[in-house]
Amino acid sequence: MVEVTVDSIRVSLISQHRVVVLKEVGSNRYLPIWIGPFEADAIAIHLEGVHVARPLTHDLLKSVIHSLGAKVAYVVVDDLRNDTFYARIVLEVNGNRIEVDSRPSDAIALAVRANVPIYVAEEVMDQAAVTPEEEIPIGEKEKEEVRDEDLKPFKEFLENLDLDDLEGLDKMD
Repeated sequence: MVEVTVDSIRVSLISQHRVVVLKEVGSNRYLPIWIGPFEADAIAIHLEGVHVARPLTHDLLKSVIHSLGAKVAYVVVDDLRNDTFYARIVLEVNGNRIEVDSRPSDAIALAVRANVPIYVAEEVMDQAAVTPEEEIPIGEKEKEEVRDEDLKPFKEFLENLDLDDLEGLDKMD
């Protein structure tokens, strides 16, 4: 298993979904996982230290686990099938370990609240993790030339924009 931390939560520009980006501890590998907006908010609210008047669902889950005499040991994103990630919440109860099936987003939201490690199976990291290319300081490599054919999709997008719907927006107040 590979230990990860929550690096960031990103907003999709084309849907209501969010991406939680997990970063491998001690490495430059990142695992992006698409999640829903409510789960993203649940993770972000806790990481940002925002106080809420009443417990959110994941706060409630943590409280129920604690009230039953159990504790969260860790969570693990342990599988990737048909573009869907799977996770487990590992609980310790009376010296025994109990594994509970979970969506990764819920497992992560609980993990940040319980302050426990988040792991990803090595096979999942091998399948889906990305490693950004290192930036090359200017001067060490000639700048790559941008060709017109590389910009064709962007030019087509701009040419097909319907800006008529935007007229009069500056007058709306």
